[in-house]
Amino acid sequence: MIKKIGVLTGGGDSPAINAAFRAIYAKASEYGYKVIGILDGWEGLIKGKTVEMDRELVSGILAEGGTIIGTSRTNPFKIENGVEKVKDNIKKLELDAIIAIGGDDTNGVITKLTQYGVKGVGIPQTIDNDINYSDHAIGSGSALEIVTDCLDKLHTTASSHHRIMIVEIMGRDSGWLTLNGGIAGGADIILIPEVAFSYDEIVDVIEKRRKRGVDFTIIAVAEGAKPAEGKDQVTASDELDAFGHVKLGGIGSVIADEIEKRTGYSTRAIVLGHLQRGGRPTGFDRVIATMLGVKAVELVHEGKFGQLAVMNNGKITSVSLEEAFKKTKPIDKELYELSKLLY
Repeated sequence: MIKKIGVLTGGGDSPAINAAFRAIYAKASEYGYKVIGILDGWEGLIKGKTVEMDRELVSGILAEGGTIIGTSRTNPFKIENGVEKVKDNIKKLELDAIIAIGGDDTNGVITKLTQYGVKGVGIPQTIDNDINYSDHAIGSGSALEIVTDCLDKLHTTASSHHRIMIVEIMGRDSGWLTLNGGIAGGADIILIPEVAFSYDEIVDVIEKRRKRGVDFTIIAVAEGAKPAEGKDQVTASDELDAFGHVKLGGIGSVIADEIEKRTGYSTRAIVLGHLQRGGRPTGFDRVIATMLGVKAVELVHEGKFGQLAVMNNGKITSVSLEEAFKKTKPIDKELYELSKLLY
């Protein structure tokens, strides 16, 4: 019998997480369940740091970005006795189920924990929008608006200074945000992790634009993109995080240096960084987060554990966590080919 639900967020934050909390609390209250916010992701469940959600706590948070209960990149499976501590605290806190909100790492943890007897469900939340069977992850729509706005603003300064502007956008293995943001923001060249790029092709586009009298170029590049001539992604540090990822960063500057060397044209690199995660969530993101939050509670109520609440083909449904995280959602190759027509 369900009495208490624990909810946590892990990994990078994004707008509209709080909208999901609001919905989770509202739906859980309808069933008579208590909702316990686990502070700072899986770290909070290891250390037993929590706060009970109530009407006052969730009131007014719909439009707030970030997460009111904090987040971290903690991985219980990389900490000594981490899984045992998680299970012990679930028992001490009398939590009957866990709702995990996050990307593949956060939901990867809840997927593994279900094999240790933990009852849980997941909600997709990542600006990369790379989770399989999920049309829209929480935060992806808001990040897209931010990237689009930044690219819009860069057109005037690129044009004024007759420059090539390289805009580095988040996306380790998925180019969804770069591809859609690049198209929406009028980027002339879009480079994504799924397709190795050629410097010769980049220079060719730049020169064709110059011949047409357009003396500036905007290039949108995902941080995980790499040239056909190279084998590795550009890293800002070799240090691994708790999930085995290196910190990416710097591909924009590498491309800028190479283009300037080949063409002599003034080239600048801009890293959007954490700006992409910030600010108020869009109306669309708030609606998606609300629906997914309600669905997650329904899954718990129905005893359908080991599931991920998703919007798939426009409908709110669920898919098994194991199936969802077998592989990354593929990029829309037709959309990528279409983007090449727009320079």
